[in-house]
Amino acid sequence: MGSGHDTVAGELARRARGQGHEAYLVDVLRLLPHGLGADLRRCYRASVRHFPWAYDVLYRTLLRRGPGRRPSGVPLARLAGDRLTELADRTGADVVVPVFHLAAQLTGHLRAVGRLPVPSVVFLIDFAVHRQWLHQGNDGYLCVTDEAAAAVRQEIATPAETTGPLVSPEFFAAAAPMPTVLPVVPTGLVRPLESEASDPPVPSPWPPHFTAYAAGRTPVLLAAGAWGVGSRLPATAGLLAGHGFLPVVLCGRNERLRRRLSRVPGVLALGWVDDMPALLRTSGALVDNAAGQTAVQALAAGLPLVGYRPLPGHGADGVRRMAALGLSELADDEAGLLGALDRLTTAGPAREHRVAHGRSLFRGDVLARLLEFVDVSAG
Repeated sequence: MGSGHDTVAGELARRARGQGHEAYLVDVLRLLPHGLGADLRRCYRASVRHFPWAYDVLYRTLLRRGPGRRPSGVPLARLAGDRLTELADRTGADVVVPVFHLAAQLTGHLRAVGRLPVPSVVFLIDFAVHRQWLHQGNDGYLCVTDEAAAAVRQEIATPAETTGPLVSPEFFAAAAPMPTVLPVVPTGLVRPLESEASDPPVPSPWPPHFTAYAAGRTPVLLAAGAWGVGSRLPATAGLLAGHGFLPVVLCGRNERLRRRLSRVPGVLALGWVDDMPALLRTSGALVDNAAGQTAVQALAAGLPLVGYRPLPGHGADGVRRMAALGLSELADDEAGLLGALDRLTTAGPAREHRVAHGRSLFRGDVLARLLEFVDVSAG
């Protein structure tokens, strides 16, 4: 669903191939028969775009952790069992790594009934763990936070450890300070604050674009995911523009949203962005509504986060968990949003603390741990 899971899987495969291993990317929804996976994707996209309350009810009923028995994802997931086991046999896989909750249900089931002969190690990429990630048949879990790993161990008594998230190394190289106001400079580049400047950042194409569009305004990103989904995005963007920021809305592949936001005065609406590290490097903060991969990339790049108007369901739970862990600031209303952005786009202790705490989340090498797991299992 969306692009976050694909991005994580792609980066893990890139690293594996870079070390001489074979890596195969498999979309579990495409393994479902009769086009069922495509139908599920369309229904989910329609619900989060147009009927978010419906997904919220579904999430609270079926996915959210809590007491009592609830329907399992196994009956749906096991429809893809034959195709996955055939792929594992044909490729000679040594390990299967789910990065999506339906895939975790599938591999857990296959391991439990003896149909998958190689270990399955789940990379649980969400900050808020919901029950469809959890199946005791899986051999282990790698998690983005200590809290998530503890939840796995508590719920299903399966080995779980913390590695932190996974992003391309380009995002770490992109970290650069952001002044309170973007000055107009002859080169068109952002001038770093003297107190925070370290290695010169790689020149980015974005500052000249920002300067030409709204000179002297600090760009603040508003994330809407690959599908361009958000609550009252035009109103939020207009609020930021009226407060002296340059709201840069990431509309993903939602062209209708991009056109709509382009008509809001003072707002820069972007479609799909291929060079996120450069964009993050020259922005002041990210307003996030889903605690997804864009938020993780921002943490790696040293960009402060503010959670605001989170998407219902696991998006809201994830945004709240990030704030509770000190990885972001949660704004409950317009005044809270503006106050948080005023603090976090200004050089000082508040910004420095958020940046340092966010980057401390990246503590382990997911691929190295997977390779160690395979060696241990083989032994």
